[in-house]
Amino acid sequence: MPRRCKTTEAMTNLDESLDMTEPTGRPGSLSDRTLVTARQVLAGQRGGLRASLAFAGPAVVASIAYMDPGNFATNIQAGAKYGYGLLWVVLLANVIAMLFQGLSAKLGIVTGKNLAEMCRDHFSRPVVLAMWAVSEIAAMATDLAEFLGGAIGLSLLLHMPLLAGMGVTAVVTYGLLMFEGYGFRPLELIIGAIVGVICLCYLLEMFIAPVDWASAAYHLVTPEIADAEALLLAVGIIGATVMPHAIYLHSGLTQARVPVRSDTERRKVLRFSNREVVVALAVAGLVNIAMVMMASGAFHAGHPEVAEIETAYHTLTPLLGAAASGIFLVSLIASGISASTVGTMAGQMIMQGFVGFRIPIWLRRLVTMVPAFVVVALGVNATSALVISQVVLSIALPLPMIALVIFTNRRDIMGAFANSRVTRIVALIGTAVVLALNVVLIAQTFL
Repeated sequence: MPRRCKTTEAMTNLDESLDMTEPTGRPGSLSDRTLVTARQVLAGQRGGLRASLAFAGPAVVASIAYMDPGNFATNIQAGAKYGYGLLWVVLLANVIAMLFQGLSAKLGIVTGKNLAEMCRDHFSRPVVLAMWAVSEIAAMATDLAEFLGGAIGLSLLLHMPLLAGMGVTAVVTYGLLMFEGYGFRPLELIIGAIVGVICLCYLLEMFIAPVDWASAAYHLVTPEIADAEALLLAVGIIGATVMPHAIYLHSGLTQARVPVRSDTERRKVLRFSNREVVVALAVAGLVNIAMVMMASGAFHAGHPEVAEIETAYHTLTPLLGAAASGIFLVSLIASGISASTVGTMAGQMIMQGFVGFRIPIWLRRLVTMVPAFVVVALGVNATSALVISQVVLSIALPLPMIALVIFTNRRDIMGAFANSRVTRIVALIGTAVVLALNVVLIAQTFL
């Protein structure tokens, strides 16, 4: 039998050892106290803001995947070359992300299993192995983006070699992952704080960069693709926003975080989860929109050729001042380190779910980060590698999306929580959009 993850075992043991319906004490760890509060909310003994905060965390952790360095690369190129013209793609990607992250969270809450485990239970062995292989390739592409982003930021800020920056990113990431040993809550709070730093950075950028708000609002709701390169960037934006590993991860973060004992409790947990998904992904979407707007305001009029993160940094200093470029680097480093941490969590969950075994965190990090080091050692352009990695992710994305739609549509799996007719239609449209973009991309690339 496959071993359960430590977080699942810890939650199960806590639920069995404590009377969670009417807690009489406050366990020592932060995670234990969060669970006690959550059980009190489900029992109707507590309400207010603290009630919502007890259930917050999974969507915040997943949202960092929507603000990773791959987003920086695609958004800078989109804003510099096409101005506000691709803002609608960012909005569309974010709406699709909200839907599928919500469905992923629901799958974990209702079934008590994550998406990878469900695939292993319900699909044939060859299909499972194929999905696992594609997921591992996507994990490597994800790590490539995250490591390169963090390393580029450190290299520019501290004037160190890119390989050294990657080494520092690896060490800091491993240190953050050690907090998993103290339960789910400490790492959730750390990731949440980093999300706050990224948001603050781009809020400040909006006050520094010149923004044409009327034009931005127009292009946010007006679809247009200027040329073939814009199409490639649009697919890259989708790939950088709706992430395969985030879809897998969210179901794992919710599958046993708050043990539920009845459909009534499941509905309550789902309500809290859906609210968190909307808020967390809305914040991530606003950050991505701000990235494009900053790049458009700073580069589009006079420097549309800016396509690399390094060039963007060096160009920002004379255009908008040292503060703008410094804030840009801080947000990039925070993004790279936190996204790399979340990516490792997702990779471990994917491996355990599909093939039933787990490996030490250091080995997991080594397996997925080696390609990033190879790319840098070979002298490949870092930003180009970032954009290509996002296209790879977009191509890998349909598999978890299709699997998630299949499982959440099935009443024999979800019971009363199976998708409604409207949800099914919207989910199918979202999947079709991604599939159509991928077909066009492949045709453009190989024909």
